[in-house]
Amino acid sequence: MEPHNPSEQSAEDPTITLLETYNSLNPSTITTLTSLPSPLEFLRFVAQNRPFVIRGGAAGWKAVREWNVASLKEVLDGVSVNVAVTPIGNADSPVKSPTTNELLFVKPHEEQQLFSTFLDFIIDQEKAISSSSNDASSSNTKEIPGGEVRYAQTQNDNLPSEYALLSPCIPPSIPFSRIALSSQPDAVNLWIGNSLSVTALHKDNYENIYVQIIGQKHFVLSPPVAWAGVGERVLKGARYCRRGPISPSPSLSTEITVPEISEAKEDESKEAGRKRQKFDIIEEEGDSVPFATWDPDSSLSVEEGNGTKYSRFVEPVRVTLEEGDMLYLPALWYHKVSQSCSGEGICVAVNYWHDMEFGGGFWPMCNFIRDVGLAEAARQG
Repeated sequence: MEPHNPSEQSAEDPTITLLETYNSLNPSTITTLTSLPSPLEFLRFVAQNRPFVIRGGAAGWKAVREWNVASLKEVLDGVSVNVAVTPIGNADSPVKSPTTNELLFVKPHEEQQLFSTFLDFIIDQEKAISSSSNDASSSNTKEIPGGEVRYAQTQNDNLPSEYALLSPCIPPSIPFSRIALSSQPDAVNLWIGNSLSVTALHKDNYENIYVQIIGQKHFVLSPPVAWAGVGERVLKGARYCRRGPISPSPSLSTEITVPEISEAKEDESKEAGRKRQKFDIIEEEGDSVPFATWDPDSSLSVEEGNGTKYSRFVEPVRVTLEEGDMLYLPALWYHKVSQSCSGEGICVAVNYWHDMEFGGGFWPMCNFIRDVGLAEAARQG
């Protein structure tokens, strides 16, 4: 028996057939394991290019058991770290240029800060956010205490280098993935921030093991076949650049109001909010970047939310990681990430990147499907 009967729409459009067939064969829920898989079991998921979560898979790690604000400050006392800074928490994301209205791929402003200064800022900010959300008199706006969002996120194997003092609490590799893939991780990256940061929908050429240490991470996942619905566009690169001095503690600074985004007013609201920030957007020289522009959580229409006519056929997988949980995020899966903080006001995670296998048919087939879609989109104007 055939696994999928094409709809009337899909009979006329092979891309819809592809998406509907995938959806019929793959649930929009995630496989949940309660114990670590063997290397062979893990390899089966890699072969299927399907994610899974291991509840409590890292519960025994020293970092999960012992890390808190006090212990992190003690270990990294006097250490300077790289800090990413954006006006509203939207680093590495599509943003309209305030001067040309052109959509750009904007990276964060980066600067060195003492770890204790950075941590105090994000904690004070999270406390101010919580206090504001509990205020029944709050208006229909969200306020960003301190006027900017900071997080530590260098994706350059920062755990054994920049955060080497913390590395004894984190395994250098995950045994089941190291054995199955016959390689050490290309990078082990530590992430520290609060609930204001949101990672825009994107994909990576890595087999990724993501481990939650403190707080929660919320993932919206879509498979590689979702390319047709993510609104990929080739964007010029740019970067936020701070205009003035570094903001003081959020508890002492003036709050900057960014209007909530609502329906057709999205662009105007974002632009009005950005004008209040002390950041410029500076275009960079170099190659343009192909990047997804669709937000799977947008309440806007397809046209207003940068979607395509195929976006409604994409069925995202949603999963929240609790402390001690592990997520296998397969290569080329689109993912949008947000987080919730612990009671102390921070979120900490670590991920292990293994370079994907470019041999065989998977990589060429994904590129072929993408190229066919881009050609069809260009043909239709």
